[in-house]
Amino acid sequence: MAIDPRSPRRDSRMGISRPVLVTTAALAVAVLLAPAPATALPASVALPGEPGPPGGPGPSRERGGGDPALSRAPLSATAEALRHGTPSFVKDRGYPRRTALKSPAANPADKSIKLGLIPYHSIAPRLNELQKLSDRVSVEVAGRSANGRELYLVTVTAPESAGQVREQERMRERIENSPASAARDKQLKSAYKTPVFINNNIHGNEWEGTDAALKLIEELAKAKDAKTAGLLAKNRIYLNVTANPDGRVAGTRANANGFDLNRDFITASQPESRAIRQLAIDKQPAVMLDLHGYVNGTLIEPTTPPHGENYEYDLFLKNSYANALGMEKAVNGLGYTAEKDGVKPVEIPFRDQTEGWDDWPPIFTPQYMPFQGAVASHTIEFPMRVNNQSYETLPVEELRRRSAINTDIAGAAMRATLDYTHANRGSVIADQIETFRRGAAGEAQRPVSEETVPGVPGIGPEDVYTTTFPRAYVIPAGRGQRSATAAGRLVDHLVANDVRVERALMSFRLAGKTYPAGSYVVDMRQPKRGIANVILAEGRDISPDVSAMYDISGWSLGLLWGATVDKAVSGELRVLGRPVRAAAPTGSVARHGDLRLRLDDPRELAAVNSLLAQGVKIRRTADGAAIVPGSARRHAALVAERFSVVFDSTKERGVAPLERTRVAAAGTAGEQFALREMGFDVVPVSTAILNAGFDWRGVDALFVSTGLSHAALTPAARDAFRDSGVAVVGLGADGAALTGAAGLLQATAVEGNGDANGVVRVSNAGGVITGGAPGHTFVYSPVWFTGLGSGVRVDQSYGGGNPLVSGHWRAGADGTGGPADAAGKPSVVSGTSATGAKVALFGTEPLFRAHPKGVFAQIGRALLNH
Repeated sequence: MAIDPRSPRRDSRMGISRPVLVTTAALAVAVLLAPAPATALPASVALPGEPGPPGGPGPSRERGGGDPALSRAPLSATAEALRHGTPSFVKDRGYPRRTALKSPAANPADKSIKLGLIPYHSIAPRLNELQKLSDRVSVEVAGRSANGRELYLVTVTAPESAGQVREQERMRERIENSPASAARDKQLKSAYKTPVFINNNIHGNEWEGTDAALKLIEELAKAKDAKTAGLLAKNRIYLNVTANPDGRVAGTRANANGFDLNRDFITASQPESRAIRQLAIDKQPAVMLDLHGYVNGTLIEPTTPPHGENYEYDLFLKNSYANALGMEKAVNGLGYTAEKDGVKPVEIPFRDQTEGWDDWPPIFTPQYMPFQGAVASHTIEFPMRVNNQSYETLPVEELRRRSAINTDIAGAAMRATLDYTHANRGSVIADQIETFRRGAAGEAQRPVSEETVPGVPGIGPEDVYTTTFPRAYVIPAGRGQRSATAAGRLVDHLVANDVRVERALMSFRLAGKTYPAGSYVVDMRQPKRGIANVILAEGRDISPDVSAMYDISGWSLGLLWGATVDKAVSGELRVLGRPVRAAAPTGSVARHGDLRLRLDDPRELAAVNSLLAQGVKIRRTADGAAIVPGSARRHAALVAERFSVVFDSTKERGVAPLERTRVAAAGTAGEQFALREMGFDVVPVSTAILNAGFDWRGVDALFVSTGLSHAALTPAARDAFRDSGVAVVGLGADGAALTGAAGLLQATAVEGNGDANGVVRVSNAGGVITGGAPGHTFVYSPVWFTGLGSGVRVDQSYGGGNPLVSGHWRAGADGTGGPADAAGKPSVVSGTSATGAKVALFGTEPLFRAHPKGVFAQIGRALLNH
């Protein structure tokens, strides 16, 4: 979690449920669960069955030759994980597990080499040798990176037979699924091997954790002493050798898709973060480390306030603080000093800082892991900077001196953590069991205090963050559901995060409301209620609590992913249901007439772009939906299956044609990823590319949020842009600045507090861009518009009063730029320029880090409206 500048300003198991008694009567009504599509699809395009094999519906078949969008279509979360090579780890093989890794071709350009560190292509041969060296070392491939490189998971433990492995897995399952029983089982606590997870190099240009991990593996493999034998008899150590091999090779923080993986643990858009998520579910680590750089002195969590309100924070703080003290002693004990080596003493933010390095958002690896059972998880920031400008300007000898120090410090932190875990394994396992037991029992959290967390000094009211968990969440079926497509995606995402979801076999009432059969229910009396609440709750406005936050502060998928989600605060939950392994298929096509497709979800945008690519003639309605002729029903059936979208019958004719849109995009990696998710062809552009002579004839629209300055364009590039006539969709201050300087739309962008971010209420005017849009969206450095010229339409406005629902948004030092100033002001405006080009400006962030999927469609509609 190394500090990174805010410019550019945007970054980019199935759920096991309790047994259900299904009566004959219930079986008779089970047909309600999967209503037939309005038209019977041909056998070759039959919708995937439910519940299907583990991991969701089977992989979709590629359709004959013509449509590249089909291969990019969103899958269920479980199917998507399989597609990207994320395994469900083998549970019935003994240890060691020998994997003969294939060595990649040598790459002399690997950025690790300059630092005297191991290049990616040398890791596989090294691991092959370590497997030969000792029967304590096992290697498995945990997945693949965005560029296809293997992710190596090393397990270090005393050898186990297949039967012993099965017994360990049985105990692991009991800890999660029968925690009250596990808590009383002294034999389990004695025999269970404590899982420790060490994650390395998730930021590609923070290298040294990988090298420290390899050294630790070799030490444990070779050691003959009784202490090591005891350690490995009672613990399993899992090491993700490099979580970001693409970034390691390229020397970049991000992966090959341009994503900061350590911001992706709720969205899980990237294959690397999905692989780590699956590892967390299958291995259920009690203690974990995430190795980073560079903060001097070495930074070791726990953090400053605010603390994540969905944790069992008393259990977490007790273990994390004690382990941090042990790591501090080990690191300082290496003997490095500020005077001699430039190494300052260790800092523990909880103890040594006031605010600004919080564990509030669940987007970081160590902040996600507590929801999967970790009772101690830490970011470790080693001290000596070797990346970015230092990498380019310092002598190689100095870089290698620094990286050697960092490797030593990372190794000391790893060994201290193993010592803490082994010495305290009984209480660590008991605390993991207690975390799950509280969730399953529906008990209240224990606020932290010096009484509830003895041994941790300095706890004050500023450290108390708790929540009240609701009785249940319901994702309704039928007319009460805004989008069946979005609901299915959300359910798959919950299951992929190991949240228990049931689907109602019969209608039921909860909290005074009746829900139809087929509705999805998340009973919040479950072991992993924390991650369920993280995903579904609206969140909290923490603006009054702290003056500054490290990263984003609001993320509700319940509000931002486009599905209707009801929260039942209390009530008796009586639902006859069955566990969900994957969401039921939602794709269907009406039997008769022309077809109407709502464009309210990225999958619907992808479906319409797929049809356009196949030459289907489509028109749009005044409220932004798509009308597909009945003659294209076979094409519609194909995309209905592929994208899980619904085509209804309609008599509407539409008001204008829709055409395939190729987008020139000057934006973040997350924004471009989201555009491609909606099926748009994207051509990246920048000021330099336009100045070099960009051919505008190959594109239909420009998307701009950053990296494109009108003032920096050459006169020829300005003229070419002006004469192109392409539609323009601008985001934030930078997007508005470009359109203003080019004279395309009369609107003044007013910038709010640049540190503000979160979920906000909005009022939608309807029409092409915001017709049917949700009542919430996401902001980051929010903008609103004033001084609107004649013909400029207000498509969306911020809600009245305080529009912020969850997140952090204060006024600036001068009292302006706060949510009160934005209340009621236009947040999305549109119009037509003097040259006839369509223009839309957004003061919100509908594509932020490819996260708020329920509002992607506003950008997609604006781009199609060219």
